Order: sequence, then C-alpha cells, then structure tokens
Amino acid sequence: MSNSTDRPPTDRPPTDPDAEAPDEALHQPRLWRDNGWTAQVIKNNDDEGWAVAMYRDGQSEPALVGPWTMGRDKKNPKPLSTDAFNTLVKTASEVIRRHEQHLQATLHPQITVDALGQRVRVALDIEPDDDAPQARLSAFDAAGELLGQAAVSPAFKLNRASAIAWVEGGFQRLR
Repeated sequence: MSNSTDRPPTDRPPTDPDAEAPDEALHQPRLWRDNGWTAQVIKNNDDEGWAVAMYRDGQSEPALVGPWTMGRDKKNPKPLSTDAFNTLVKTASEVIRRHEQHLQATLHPQITVDALGQRVRVALDIEPDDDAPQARLSAFDAAGELLGQAAVSPAFKLNRASAIAWVEGGFQRLR
C-alpha cells in the first residue's frame, strides 16, 4: 500500500485499488476500515500536525475531517484505536444526520396557518435539478386531506403571510 499521509484527504479516497477489499475490516495505525466506515490519518498540510478523515463506504469525499492527536514523540500521529474509531464513526454519523435534516428542512419546509376558518398545513416541496428545478405548494386540512396544490418557483419563499395569501386566494398557481 502506498504512503498517503502527505496527501490531503480528498486526493485519495479510501477505495484505493491497492487496498484490501472495502468490505473487509482493516486495522492499521493510520488506516482503519470497519462497519461501513474508513478512518485515515493524514498529514495536515496547513500546519505541522495531523488530521483524520472519515469516509463512509462508497463516498469519495470525507464526511468529517478533524485534527488528530500527536504521538508521544511529537512528530508522528497517535495510532488509531477501537475506541477512537468508534468515537469518530459516531461523530461522522451525527454530522451526516444533521446535514440530511438541514437538507430536508430546506427542500420541504412546512407551516401551519389559520385560514378559511380552519388550521391548514402548507408544504413546499422543492425538487432540485441543475437544468429544471421545480417546486409545488400543497395545502392540507387537520385530517391530512389535500385541499389544493399549485406549481411555484423553486425560489418561492414560504412564510406565514405567503401561506395565508395562497390559501385565501383559492390555491391559485403563483408566479
């Protein structure tokens, strides 16, 4: 296996053709692979320290990059361990979970308003696409029944005022 500690984490994904099969556990001082994750200790190009990059299997970009502890000799990195690897997996998983929650909230915001004498939940669903992004507003009553839908611009700003105006305007298509 080639020495990859001088390269930044994005230069060498953990699926190096010289490496063992990605589904096999690998426990080396600077490279651990287990349970769908790979931790790689790398030289930090910004200073004289070390960093660790956490990759989810099948991903070329790290889910997490952070500082890594120096060893006793103050030159080389501390070797990875089971406890350290498990902590890194937990942290990287949390980063991914927060990213997914943020993406969900960004692409599918909802608001509940009082309009037409009832509680109405208005949802904006954005379908991102580089060529033709689309968005749709939907209104639901308290029982979850669809009251109306309309295509809107992906840049539509869903807030209390825009939701009430759309509902009270008869669910008309907005431009």
